[in-house]
Amino acid sequence: MIITRDLTKRYGRTVAVDGVGLEVRAGDRYGLLGPNGSGKTTLVRMLLGLVFATKGEIEVLGRPVPKRVKEILPAIGAMVEGPGMYPHLSGRTNLAFFDAAGPGGGRRDRRTRVGEALERVGLAGIDRRPVRAYSLGMRQRLGLAAALLRTPQLLILDEPTNGLDPRGIREIRDLLTELNRAGTTVFLSSHLLAEIEALCTRVGVMDRGRLVLQDELATLRAPTGRVLVGTSEPERVVALLDGKVEHRDGQLLTVRHPDAGALNAELVAAGIRITEIGGERRSLEQVVLDATTTSSDRVEAT
Repeated sequence: MIITRDLTKRYGRTVAVDGVGLEVRAGDRYGLLGPNGSGKTTLVRMLLGLVFATKGEIEVLGRPVPKRVKEILPAIGAMVEGPGMYPHLSGRTNLAFFDAAGPGGGRRDRRTRVGEALERVGLAGIDRRPVRAYSLGMRQRLGLAAALLRTPQLLILDEPTNGLDPRGIREIRDLLTELNRAGTTVFLSSHLLAEIEALCTRVGVMDRGRLVLQDELATLRAPTGRVLVGTSEPERVVALLDGKVEHRDGQLLTVRHPDAGALNAELVAAGIRITEIGGERRSLEQVVLDATTTSSDRVEAT
């Protein structure tokens, strides 16, 4: 779906994107993570032909970008840096104009498409209110509706849940999952770890313009070889396991052991009461912290 090779973008002496090799496969729910200023939005804009690369190659839906980007735009839904809408017009009218101006939009069923898109993002009840009266979250929903007008093969979104409350984030996540199950490949950039972890199957991590990590989320969160054990008898566990307990936090122990089931059987056989047990996995937060340096908006004293 998306392949980049040595993709680089320079603005004068500043390297915004540095040698990125991206791979998004058909059917992925791909999350591009990184702090603000790490190059995510510049990369997304290059994928859509909105910014030209300084060096490297881009292939989207089997076509080189930007050379043949017009051929693939009808199959792509996109929202980059928030929706650009006419504030004095209603949400419905904005979407109708957006549909008319975009590639591949037929006039005959435009009203139906606009209505369905508004319904899907939860704006059907206020579609005639002028956009200037919309909250930030409602504007985000309207931008997503614009991206969904033609049931895209590929959906490219930049910070799609910006401004949404927790319930709205959950609704958008469920919608994107539904679209993905129906055949739409989803590519989104975000600085929100929880958003990516809850939605995506594949993850890339940007740091200061470089793609420092790219893999399946399940692989990145593979078992650590440790087991978390909750027990009302922590002292007995420590004594029994003879040095295998690496950390203790009250009644919760971290034990170096490859098999939670076998460890549970051993502890139960010894007559130790267990309240919880399970294999430890790395959190996505820890994966990202290990792969990156510092926040790109942090400024140290000189």
